[in-house]
Amino acid sequence: MKKPYETIESKTVFNGKIIDVKVDTISLPDGNTAKREVILRGDATAVVPIDENGNVILVEQYRHPVGDIVLEIPAGMLEEGEDPKVCAIRELEEETSFKAKDLIHITTMYPTVGFCTERLHIYLAKELEQGNFNFDDDEFIEVKKIPLDDAINMIYTGQIIDSKTIIGLLACKKFL
Repeated sequence: MKKPYETIESKTVFNGKIIDVKVDTISLPDGNTAKREVILRGDATAVVPIDENGNVILVEQYRHPVGDIVLEIPAGMLEEGEDPKVCAIRELEEETSFKAKDLIHITTMYPTVGFCTERLHIYLAKELEQGNFNFDDDEFIEVKKIPLDDAINMIYTGQIIDSKTIIGLLACKKFL
C-alpha cells in the first residue's frame, strides 16, 4: 500500500540559471494521485543590518517578476557547500558596503513553501563598520538608511512588501 504524499513519479521540465522546475505525481490519503509543480532553488541568506543609531540598512532594487523597485534587506544565494553565516557576511558587504562585528541568527524559513524548495536563513547584523561595495554585474542597488521603527511602519503602509524583509524586520525586534 502506498503511503500518503509519496512521490510516485518526478520529471524535470526545465533547467535554468537559478531555478529548475519539476513536476511530481504524488499519492494522496484517499488513494488518488495529484500533480505538484516544484521549483528547485538553492538556499539563501538575508541580513537585517542595524547601525549604531538604530537605522536599518535597506537596499532598493528592481525586481522583474513584480515589475517594480522594491525596498528590502540585503540577501543572496549560498554558493555550493557554503555556510549560511559566511554567505550573510559576504552579501552584507557586497550590497551595502558594511561589515558586521556581531551577526546573530534570527530564523530560518521557507519563503514560498507551496511550490519552492528554497530555504532562507535570516541574520541580524550589529556593530557595523565600513567595507566595500561589490555588486554583481546585473545589480543596480541603492542603499537606504531608515530608522527601524519607521521601516516597520512601512510594512503596514504597504511601502515594504518583500516577505523576507517583513519577517526580518519584525523578528529582529526580539534581539535588540
